[in-house]
Amino acid sequence: MASLVMAAEKFRDLSQAIDVPLLDATVAAFYGTGSKEERVAADRILQDLQNNPDMWLQVVHILQNTKNLNTKFFALQVLEGVIKYRWNALPVEQRDGMKNYISEVIVQLSSNEASFRMERLYVNKLNVTLVQILKHEWPARWRSFIPDLVAAAKTSETICENCMVILKLLSEEVFDFSRGEMTQQKIKELKQSLNSEFQLIHELCLYVLSASQRTELIRATLSTLHAFLSWIPLGYIFESPLLETLLKFFPMPSYRNLTLQCLTEVAALNFGDFYNIQYVKMYNFFMVQLQAILPLTTNIPEAYANGSSEEQAFIQNLALFFTSFYKSHIQVLESTQENITALLMGLEYLINICYVDDTEVFKVCLDYWNSLVLELFEARHNLDNPAVAVNMMGLQVMPLLHGMVDGLGSQILQRRQLYATPMSKLRMLMICRMAKPEEVLIVEDENGNIVRETMKDNDVLVQYKIMRETLIYLSHLDHEDTEKQMLKKLSKQLSGEDWNWNNLNTLCWAIGSISGSMMEEQENRFLVMVIRDLLNLCEITKGKDNKAVIASNIMYVVGQYPRFLRAHWKFLKTVVNKLFEFMHETHPGVQKCKRKFVIVQVGESEPFVSELLAGLPTTVADLEPHQIHTFYESVGHMIQAESDPQKRDEYLQRLMDLPNQKWAEIIGQARQSVDFLKDQDVIRTVLNIMQTNTSVASALGTYFLSQISLIFLDMLNVYRMYSELISSSIAEGGPYASKTSYVKLLRSVKRETLKLIETFLDKAEDQTQIGKQFVPPMMDPVLGDYARNLPDARESEVLSLFATIINKYKAAMIEDVPRIFEAVFQCTLEMITKNFEDYPEHRLKFFSLLRAIATHCFPALIRLSSEQLKLVMDSIIWAFRHTERNIAETGLNLLVEMLKNFQASEFCNQFYRSYFLTIEQEIFAVLTDTFHKPGFKLHVLVLQHLFCLVESGALTEPLWDAATISYSYPNNAMFVREYTIKLLGTSFPNMTASEVTQFVNGLFESRNDLSAFKNHIRDFLVQSKEFSAQDNKDLYAEEAAAQRERERQRMLSIPGLIAPNEIQDEMLDS
Repeated sequence: MASLVMAAEKFRDLSQAIDVPLLDATVAAFYGTGSKEERVAADRILQDLQNNPDMWLQVVHILQNTKNLNTKFFALQVLEGVIKYRWNALPVEQRDGMKNYISEVIVQLSSNEASFRMERLYVNKLNVTLVQILKHEWPARWRSFIPDLVAAAKTSETICENCMVILKLLSEEVFDFSRGEMTQQKIKELKQSLNSEFQLIHELCLYVLSASQRTELIRATLSTLHAFLSWIPLGYIFESPLLETLLKFFPMPSYRNLTLQCLTEVAALNFGDFYNIQYVKMYNFFMVQLQAILPLTTNIPEAYANGSSEEQAFIQNLALFFTSFYKSHIQVLESTQENITALLMGLEYLINICYVDDTEVFKVCLDYWNSLVLELFEARHNLDNPAVAVNMMGLQVMPLLHGMVDGLGSQILQRRQLYATPMSKLRMLMICRMAKPEEVLIVEDENGNIVRETMKDNDVLVQYKIMRETLIYLSHLDHEDTEKQMLKKLSKQLSGEDWNWNNLNTLCWAIGSISGSMMEEQENRFLVMVIRDLLNLCEITKGKDNKAVIASNIMYVVGQYPRFLRAHWKFLKTVVNKLFEFMHETHPGVQKCKRKFVIVQVGESEPFVSELLAGLPTTVADLEPHQIHTFYESVGHMIQAESDPQKRDEYLQRLMDLPNQKWAEIIGQARQSVDFLKDQDVIRTVLNIMQTNTSVASALGTYFLSQISLIFLDMLNVYRMYSELISSSIAEGGPYASKTSYVKLLRSVKRETLKLIETFLDKAEDQTQIGKQFVPPMMDPVLGDYARNLPDARESEVLSLFATIINKYKAAMIEDVPRIFEAVFQCTLEMITKNFEDYPEHRLKFFSLLRAIATHCFPALIRLSSEQLKLVMDSIIWAFRHTERNIAETGLNLLVEMLKNFQASEFCNQFYRSYFLTIEQEIFAVLTDTFHKPGFKLHVLVLQHLFCLVESGALTEPLWDAATISYSYPNNAMFVREYTIKLLGTSFPNMTASEVTQFVNGLFESRNDLSAFKNHIRDFLVQSKEFSAQDNKDLYAEEAAAQRERERQRMLSIPGLIAPNEIQDEMLDS
C-alpha cells in the first residue's frame, strides 16, 4: 500500500519521464490478488493518469521501458483516447512522431517468427491503434500508406501475415463498423480510397495464395479476402484467377471453412446478369467437389451431432453458402437440365441440413425457405389476378394482356413443377420442426411430466411466426399435398410408429398454423378427418398423461379454427362442455363464437348461456379464484352478444347473483359492526368479489352499468375505510408496516376498486351522463384520500384512473382539472423528484395524467399561476432527463404537445420568453449525453419546432433579457443562433469554432426538412465524438417502425397469414 501512496504522489507531476517500474507495480496491484483497498487505490491512480491531458506524451517512454503486457495495454488505452478525441488538435510533429513510432514497433515485432508469436496480443493491440490513427490520417495526410504496407509485406512472411491482419481491420472499420462512428462524408472518402488502391492489395493476395506454403499466412490471407470480397470491384473477382484459386483450396481440410466463407461472400453479391456464366461454372464445380467431401447419402444430422467443432462449422458455412447463392442467383440455374440437376441436389443438401439439431443453422435455412416460397407464391398469386401482374410490369395494354399472361402462366407453372419435389419435402420439414406457438400451455418438462407453462419465449415465437408464414405459402401452393402430408403424419401417430408427445405437439401446432388458408369447404373436410383421428388416438392411447396431451391438442386445433366452430353448433357445444371438464384455459377461438351462445340453436329449448347460468354454482365449485374470474369474463362475452337489453340485464343479474349475495351479506354485517370488515378472510372475499366484477366489466363495457350502480357507493365507503386503516397502520408501524401482508392485502382491495372503475369507464361508450354520475362522488373518497395519505400509502392507480377519465371525457373535465391538480400534483412531485428510483409506478402514471391534461384540457393549464406552470415545466424536464425509457418518452411527448399548444395560444410570447432557452439547453444536454438515445426522434422534433418557431417570426418579443444583454439583436433568430453556438462551443471544447458554427447554420437551413435535419444532427453527434463506440440503432428507430407498418398491410392481403383468432372481430358471426 505504501508504494501506491508514493505512486499517487509521484504521478501527479508528469513533466519528468514517468517512473516505469512504479507504474508496473501500480498496474500489477490493480490486476493482482491483493486486498480490495489496494485494487481500489490502484484503480483511482490509473483513472487519474488516464484523465491527465499530458499523460499520452509518456506513452512511447512507457512502451520502450516496460516488459509487462498489462502496462503496455494501459499505455495504448491512454493513446487511443487521444486518437479518438484530440488527434486533429495535436501539432503535426507530434502526430507524425507517434504514427512512425507505432509503425516501427509493429514492423520490428512482426519481422521475426519468435517475437511475432510471443508478442501476438501486444502486436494485435498495436494494429488496432494504427488503424484508429489511419481513420484520421489516411488518405489525405498519409497518401503512401497502402503502397508502403504492400512493400513491407513482401519482405518477410511474418510481416506479410500481420499486414493482412491490418488490412482486414481497416476494411472492417470502414465498411462494417462505420455507421454512427464517422460522418457520412468521411466514410465515403475512405471507401473511395480503398477502392482505388485495391489493385495492389489484390496482387499481394494472389501472390501469397499462389506462392506461399505457410499455413498461417494462407489462413490470414483468406481471412482478409473474406473481409474484402463484399465491396471490391467485381472485375477483381471474376476477371482474375481468384475464383479458381479459392476453389482449389476448398477440398483442403485446413482451409475448407475459410474458403467456404469467401465463396459465400462471392455468392451473396448481386449486380445484374453480367457474370451469370461465371456463377454457373463456380456452382457446378463446387457441387462436384462437395460430393467428394460430403456425399449426398450422408446422414447430415447424425454427422453433425458427432462431428468436431470444425466439422460443425463446415455444415453451418455450407448452409450459408447455399442460402446466399440461391437468394441472389437461383434463376440462372433453372436453364439447362444439367444445371437443374445440380440445383435440385443443392436443395436436397439444404433440406437435410435443416434437420440438424442446431437453432442457428435452422434459422439461416428457414429465412431462405421463407423467401423462396414467398417468391413462388407471389408469382402464382399475381397470375390469379392478371391486373396485378400487369401493374407490376408497368403495362397498360389490354389486348397484349392475355397472350402475355398465357406465356407468363406456362413459365410460372413450369417453375412450380420444377420445385414441386423440394417443396413437398419442405412441407414435411416444417411439420416435423414446427416451433411452439404462444397459446400452448401444456408441455413436457425435463423429467417427462406434464406441466403448464405460461412463459412466452420470444425467440421461439419469432421462429413460429416465420414457420407459420412459410407453411401458409406452401399450403397455398398445393393444398392437396399439405393436407396429405399432415394426415400421413397423423396416421403414423395412430399406428404407433411415430407416437410421442413432441411429434404430436409439432404436428398439431402445424395444423393449427394454417387456419384460414384453405377454402371453407376443404378446411371443414380436412378438420373433420383430423379431429376424428385425434379422437381415435385418445380412445386407443392408455395413460392419463397421454390422454391429457391429446385432449389439449384437440382443444388447441379447434381453437385455431373459429370458422369451423361457428358452422357446427353441436360440435361447438361439445367443445365448450369439454372445456368445462378441463377448465384450464379459455380459448380465443371460443370467444369468437360468442354470438352463437345467446341464440336458441336448432333442437335446443333455450339459449346455451341460459342453460349455463342455471348450472353456474356447480360449474365453478371446483375452480381456483383466477379460473373463476376467467370463467366469468367468458360468460360476460356471451352476454355482451345478446342484443335484447331486457334479456341482457336479466343474464347479468343471474351471472352476478353469487358475488352480489356475498357482497350484500358483508355490507349488512359491516353496518352492524365496522370491525367485521377488518378480518383477513373478509378482506380476501371483498378482493375476490371486486376481481370478479372487473372481469365481467372488461367483457361487458357499457352494459355493466346496472351492476356497478348497485355496488358503487358501498364500494367507495369500503375504499375510504381501508385507506384510513392503511394510513393508521403505517403511521403507527413506520415504513415497514407497508410491507406487512395485512397492509398489502388492504392495498390490493383499493387497487382492485380503482381498476374496476377504470375498466368500466374506459370500456363504456362515450356517454357523458356516465361520467357525470360516477366522477363527482369519487372526488373526495379517491382524490381527497390520495392527498391526505402518507406517500407510502398512495395508490398510483389513482393517477391512471384520472388519466383515463380525462382521455375519455376530454374537455368536459376542464372545470375539474384545478381540483385534480391540487390533490395530486404537489404531493406526487415531492415523492418522485428526490431521485430517479423511488415510486416507479407513480412516475409513469403521473406523466401520463399530465399528458392527458395537456392534450384535452389545455385551457385549464393556461389558468395556472406562473408558480404552478413552472412546477409543470420543471416536472417535464425532470421526466425527459430520466434514463427510464418510457418515462423519458412520455415527458418528451408531453413537451411536444405543450409547445404546439402554447404556440397557438395568446400566451405564446410569455411562455417562450420564460422557457425557450431552458428547453433548448436541456434538450441538447440529453441529446448529447449518450444515456438518452431512444429519445432521439423526439429530441429532434423539439429542436425542429424551436428553430422553425424562431425563424417564423411568430415570437414578437425578444427572447434575450435586455437587462443583462446590452447588445440589441436585429431579431430572435440571430440571437438564438449566437446563443446555440456559444452553448455548444462551451459544451464541446474539442470541436473548433468553425465546426460548431457550421453545424448551427446547418440546423437553421435544414429546419423545414425533417429527415435532412435529423441526418445533420446524427453527423454532429458522431463528429462531437460523444456517440462513438456505442450501439447507435436507436438513432435510426423511426425508419424501422415505418417498415413494420408496411409489412402488416401486406400480410392482411393474403388469406391465413394473420390467424383468424387475431383478426379483431371482423369475422363476428353474422
